[in-house]
Amino acid sequence: MMPKFLYMIKNKKITKEQVMKDIIAGIIVAVIALPLSIALGISSGVSPEKGLITAIFAGFIISFLGGSRVQIGGPTGAFVIIIYSIIQDYGLNGLITATIMAGLILIIMGVLRFGSLIKYIPQTITIGFTSGIAITLMSTQIKDFFGLKIENVPAEFFTKWGSYFGNMRSLNTWSLIIGLGSIIIIAFWPKINKTIPGSMVALIVATLSVKLLNLPVETIGSRFQEISSTIPIPLFPVFSMETINKLFAPAMTIAILAALESLLSAVVADGMISDTHDSNMELIAQGIANVTSGLFGGIPATGAIARTAANVKSGGKSPIAGMVHAITLLATMLILMPLAKMIPMSVLAAILMVVSYNMSEWRVFESLLKAPKSDVIVLLITFVCTIIFDLVVAIGIGMIMAMFLFIKRVSDTTEIRDLVEEEVFDEEISKVLEKVDGKIHIYQVNGPIFFGIVQEFISKMKELESSVEVVILDMRHTHAIDASAIDALSRLLKNCNKFGIRLCLTHVQEQPMKVLDKMGFVIKVGRSNIYDTKTEAIEKAYDYIKHLEVS
Repeated sequence: MMPKFLYMIKNKKITKEQVMKDIIAGIIVAVIALPLSIALGISSGVSPEKGLITAIFAGFIISFLGGSRVQIGGPTGAFVIIIYSIIQDYGLNGLITATIMAGLILIIMGVLRFGSLIKYIPQTITIGFTSGIAITLMSTQIKDFFGLKIENVPAEFFTKWGSYFGNMRSLNTWSLIIGLGSIIIIAFWPKINKTIPGSMVALIVATLSVKLLNLPVETIGSRFQEISSTIPIPLFPVFSMETINKLFAPAMTIAILAALESLLSAVVADGMISDTHDSNMELIAQGIANVTSGLFGGIPATGAIARTAANVKSGGKSPIAGMVHAITLLATMLILMPLAKMIPMSVLAAILMVVSYNMSEWRVFESLLKAPKSDVIVLLITFVCTIIFDLVVAIGIGMIMAMFLFIKRVSDTTEIRDLVEEEVFDEEISKVLEKVDGKIHIYQVNGPIFFGIVQEFISKMKELESSVEVVILDMRHTHAIDASAIDALSRLLKNCNKFGIRLCLTHVQEQPMKVLDKMGFVIKVGRSNIYDTKTEAIEKAYDYIKHLEVS
C-alpha cells in the first residue's frame, strides 16, 4: 500500500502543467466547500468553525495519504444526523472521543484489507440508506428554513415533524423568502456561470440582502456569540474502558459510514478519470484524518462525492488539488471568519436542502422499485430503518435480509440433475447401469454445494428405494467449498449411512479436495470412495454391488 500522491511522484506522473490545473481546481473546490462546511458544522450541533477545521485537517490528510488521485474529504451530509445524536447523548467531548475511536477503527480496517468488502454490499442497501439519510438531513433544516421559533428540536424523525407542525405559526416570512430565493439561485445559476458555484452566490446575495435591508432573520452571529478564527491546540481525550464501552457503538457507526461513503466516492471518481484507487490505503487515510480532526476538535470526515466530482470537472487530476483546497480554506478561516457572523441561517438551510436532494439518488431509487420484489423489500426496509432508527440498524437489517435472499436465490437456481434418469451415458455405461437395475444413482450439482441445498439431497435420499446401494455425486461444477458445504456433505453422508447407502464423489476439484481433506471429510467418506471420473466410480460401484450379491 502506498498513498496515491507518493505513487504519482515516484512514477513522475505529475507535470508542471497539471500542477497549475490542480491549484485552480483546489481553489474552486474550496469555494464550494466553504459554505457547505459551515452549514454542516452548524447542522451537526457544533459551532461553524468546527466544520471548517474538519475540512482543513481531514481534507488535507485524505488527499495527501489517500488511495485516490482526486478524492476530496471533509464533513458530509450523511454524518449530520449521527453527529447530532451523539452530541445529544454524550456531549461534545463524547463526539470527539468517538471520532478518534472511529479513526482508529478505520486504520485497523485498512491494515486488515477490508477495503475490498465494499463490493459485497448490494446497491439496494447503499441507495436505501443514502436516500434515508437525505430525507433525514432535509428534515433537520426545516426549522431554519422557515425561521421557526423552537427551543429544542426533538431528535426522533416523527416527533421532530410534529414539533414543526405545532410551531408553524411562528414562521418567519423573511427567512422563508431568503431560503426559497437561495434555492432558486443555486438551481439556476449554473445556466449563467458554471465556474462559480451557485451555493456561494446564494450565500453572498442572501448575506448582503439581510445586512443592507436589515431584515429580521436569525444569523450565525445571533446564534453563536463567539466564532473562533484561530486553529485550536490539539488535545487528546482521556480514554478508559468505561469510555470505550460507552462510545464503541457510536464510533463503529461513524467508521462504517466513513468507509462506505469514502469508498463509494472513490469508485465514482475512478469512473470519471479512468483510474483505480487503493481502497485499503484510502481507509487508512480516512482513519488518520478522523483521528486528526478529533484531536483539533473537529467532526467526522469522509470522502465527499459532490466535491470530488467538482474537483474532476474543474481539471483536478492529482492529490495536489485536495491539498490546495484545504490550504485555501485555512487561509479563508484565518482572514474572513469574522464575516461569517452575518450569514443568515436560512441560506445555510437552503444549501443543505439542495445537498439532500442531490444525495437522495431518487432517480436510482425509483428505478430500483421496478426490480424483483426481494430487492424492493431490502431497499424499502433499509430506507425506512435509516429514517426511523439509524444507519447501523438499517445496514444490519438490510444485510441480513440480503444474505437470506441471496441464499434462497442460489438454492432456487442450483440444479440437481439425476444423470441416470436423463440417460446421458454412452452405450457401455448404460448397459452396466441396466445390469444393476436401479441400485446405482448418480447426481450432478450444477451450482455451489452449501447448507441451503442439502435439504433437497436429503429429500431425494428419503425417496430412494431400499434396493439402492450406491449414490455417486459428481462435483465437477463445484470449484470452491467452505465449512458450510462440509457440514452439508457430512449430513448427506450421515443420511446415506442411515439407509445403508455407499456415497462416492467424482471430479473433485483442487480447492474442494484440500478442504475435504483438511476438515476430515475424506476420512469419513473413505478415500477409496473418491474417484477421478464417473466411469471409474460406476465400475467400482458395479463390483461392490456384485460383491454384496455374492456374500
